[in-house]
Amino acid sequence: MTAIVTRFAPSPTGLLHLGHAYSALFAWDTAQRAGGRFLLRIEDIDQGRCRPEFEAAIFEDLAWLGLDWEKPVRRQSEHMADYAAALARLDGEGLIYPCFCTRKEIAESTRAPHGPALHNQEGPRYPGTCRALDPHERADRLARGDAHALRLDMAKALARVASPLVWHDRAKGRVVAHPEQLGDVVLARKDTPTSYHLSVTVDDAHQGVTLVTRGQDLFHATDVHRLLQALLDLPTPEYHHHDLLVDGAGRRLAKRHRDDTIAMLRKRGVTPDQVRARVARHPKAALV
Repeated sequence: MTAIVTRFAPSPTGLLHLGHAYSALFAWDTAQRAGGRFLLRIEDIDQGRCRPEFEAAIFEDLAWLGLDWEKPVRRQSEHMADYAAALARLDGEGLIYPCFCTRKEIAESTRAPHGPALHNQEGPRYPGTCRALDPHERADRLARGDAHALRLDMAKALARVASPLVWHDRAKGRVVAHPEQLGDVVLARKDTPTSYHLSVTVDDAHQGVTLVTRGQDLFHATDVHRLLQALLDLPTPEYHHHDLLVDGAGRRLAKRHRDDTIAMLRKRGVTPDQVRARVARHPKAALV
């Protein structure tokens, strides 16, 4: 049997909170019990928001919790060639196209005449405005260096793979993927040559990850990742999407809420064992 490989993959854009601790501890404990491997990956593709002090804090918080991990740590910013190769393959098969629409334009174009914008899990669902853009206009705008995103042509992509696409979640069992619900997702931008969807799919395959642990807010993103795995001939790991943790007021934990960070818990005298006990008893409950 293939040895289990888990991972924890935070972005160094803020301090870790109790929800991160749950994900990291679950992945680490699962690997330990199975005699497998636990990996730490730094997802730092957003160079405008990532900070070295937050990366250092990630290492400090995880070590305080009693976790260790294999070295060297994979940083996405050091592996752009991997994402470029995957993007080139999709481009060579005619599955991506440049989109010049701004976020504001997308929000306005998806707004119903008498109601709010049509949304999916990632915000306003892109209506495909640039998918049928005149080739000459497209070439001219690219030559001018206009800002753009590279989007996956969802209809073409789905036509290239066998259906149904399925993946396994530890809580829900067999899941049939419906990536069309998210529309033509962004795979890269002119100023950021990869996206979360593309980089995490490539990274998990390159690192041999067999179990992906993350929050329920990314459940539907896995449908897109399953499609990319099929298009790029990559293996499909098992998934564990856990409930999102909340604070004492029932508010979802977020990096911007400093009172809920692991560093603040440590400052208040909370011990690693207390953190472990709390997330083990009730994954939705915050430590107060």
